[in-house]
Amino acid sequence: MSKDQEPVTTPDGRYIVVRGRLWRAANPLLDTEVREELVKDLMSARRAVRAALKARNDDDLSSARARVQAAKEALGERGDPWWSDGTPDFNRRMVKNTPYAAWWQGKPNG
Repeated sequence: MSKDQEPVTTPDGRYIVVRGRLWRAANPLLDTEVREELVKDLMSARRAVRAALKARNDDDLSSARARVQAAKEALGERGDPWWSDGTPDFNRRMVKNTPYAAWWQGKPNG
């Protein structure tokens, strides 16, 4: 997948698939403006992680990683799942080892 391509999303919209692995998608129920602000926060935090790594500053690195975690939780990509129907979370699992396996096998890239 190149940077300008949209990731493949599971039929229920709960995950994106990257290199055969499920990653929890952002909560689609978030207000557009809220989501955009959270994504800006996430990108800023990721830049701070890169800068702290380059500077070899452990305190700044810890703080920046905490900001990444907070933004991802607010987006619904980490922490408790954003859905409430009791379906288990398969975040970070290989698609072939989840109930999405049959769907993935039917995809041209699966």
